[in-house]
Amino acid sequence: MLADVSALDKEFDYVVPEAMVDQVELGTLVRIELNGRRVGGWVIDLAVDPPAGVTLKHLAKVTGFGPTEELIDLADWAARRWAGRRDRFLGTASPPNAVRVLPPPRAPSHPVPQGLDATVRAAFERTGPTVLRWPPGEDLAPIALEAARRGNALVVCPSIDLARRIGQVLKRAGVPAASHPRDWAAGRAGATVIGARAAAWAPVGHLAAVLVLDEHVEALQEERAPTWHARDVVVERARRAGVPCVLVSPCPSLDALALVGPEGLVVPPRTQERSGWPAVDVVDRRDEDPGRTGLFSEKLVHWLKSDRTVVCVLNRTGRARLLACTACGVVAACERCQSAVVQAAEGVLRCLACDTERPVICATCGSTRLKTVRMGVTRAREELEALAGEPVVEVTATTDDVLPARVYVGTEAVLHRVPQAGVVAFLDLDQELLAPRFRAAEQAFALLVRGARLLGGKAGNGRLLLQTRLPEHDVVQAALRADPGRLAEGELAKRQALGLPPTTAIAQVSGAGAAEMLAGLDEDTSAEVLEADDDRFLVRAADHEALSGVLATLVRPKGTRVRVEVDPLRA
Repeated sequence: MLADVSALDKEFDYVVPEAMVDQVELGTLVRIELNGRRVGGWVIDLAVDPPAGVTLKHLAKVTGFGPTEELIDLADWAARRWAGRRDRFLGTASPPNAVRVLPPPRAPSHPVPQGLDATVRAAFERTGPTVLRWPPGEDLAPIALEAARRGNALVVCPSIDLARRIGQVLKRAGVPAASHPRDWAAGRAGATVIGARAAAWAPVGHLAAVLVLDEHVEALQEERAPTWHARDVVVERARRAGVPCVLVSPCPSLDALALVGPEGLVVPPRTQERSGWPAVDVVDRRDEDPGRTGLFSEKLVHWLKSDRTVVCVLNRTGRARLLACTACGVVAACERCQSAVVQAAEGVLRCLACDTERPVICATCGSTRLKTVRMGVTRAREELEALAGEPVVEVTATTDDVLPARVYVGTEAVLHRVPQAGVVAFLDLDQELLAPRFRAAEQAFALLVRGARLLGGKAGNGRLLLQTRLPEHDVVQAALRADPGRLAEGELAKRQALGLPPTTAIAQVSGAGAAEMLAGLDEDTSAEVLEADDDRFLVRAADHEALSGVLATLVRPKGTRVRVEVDPLRA
């Protein structure tokens, strides 16, 4: 028995009463008497010999069906992989309400049609996990249909809205589809299961294929510790089940590419990939005076005065202060890791990512005159209204209702709240490219992908407008050429040089007790501890197996809070 009690990752032995024998199997949810109170738990072993001389208590109650044996084993693996407790994973794998009886398995109402796209079929025919690079303007539904055609599939989406749309498509095609977690019982009995991140732990009767849509989206990683990622969970799950696992993305993450290896990437024909991206306009702002022109280029003003719906993105969240050379217009960046630099002290520029310092000198032309470049969303809205001559709607994460308008401006939330657009303009792309995070380039490209989704492919005649002083940056060139591989190659080389994931594995340890916890690290360990600030540290190891072994040896100090994040997205 594993009790569902916070901070108690310990097994207990109980007797199954004769009347409950037929109701108990591995994973069954039960109630037990523990320390004078009744709590829930999971049956994780049946072949148990009780300790000599100990009288065991009886199970108090059988609640109903719980995780399958497959998911119990997977929870053991995940607890080590993400340095967490098993009850967190088993809780995610359990039904939201008690399930006492399973419905009969559902059969297709009619044969699922075979997909017409040869690239999609090829992705599912490979052995082992596969990454399918699918352009943002192409429909995702045919990929889900191809997965369901092979039997009961598990389809994991980054959002509930996308899961709902895919579920509707599958049901119209006659697929017996179960929405997770609402249809937990139907999924366990036998159906294609569709859901958001938690669906990675959904039981699927007779699992035949696994599919992750938009693998690159950060929502697929759990924010609370343990910080498990749905992609990694289903890849391991598919490996154990021996079924195809396809990870779909317009811009596959380096972590996904590392999981599948160089031969695991499937790419559509070049003409198909190009047609799935909108036209991209790059506005080179190096020769412009940031003090005079601000964020609004002539090309942007042209579209503001047109009849097209314009969405302007100015992402304030997590933004670094940007400095631009007044002589050549180039943004001041770290010569070591290419992140943004700030003027930390008189005459000193400091990198926000790696702490490298240098004098206040432009690395391109040698000028010593730099200007700060920044503007908030609210001020941008006021100036856009003056330029467009009509009301502009501001959209941020806290905006309740988005009013209809022709021009919008906001943080990245605007890309999720506006259904479609004719022009998507990134007013200051450099703040994303130079953010003090090692995944900044990948995250910036993911924003461009989201903007491209609002526009559709070439046929939609939309324009993706990128205002930047770094027109040769790999992110800009990858979008301009509709070639995400260009970014992946450059980023991987940089990560290898700096010893960053996926070439290594890292965990972020933070909190008041972080320093004390890491002080107990064995000096002979292969892991390296990097201090980020007073209460935050990075632990780096050669791979996840080594990192898991190191984290397993650490003892949390009593009376203090410590948070361990394996694979932190924003480090």
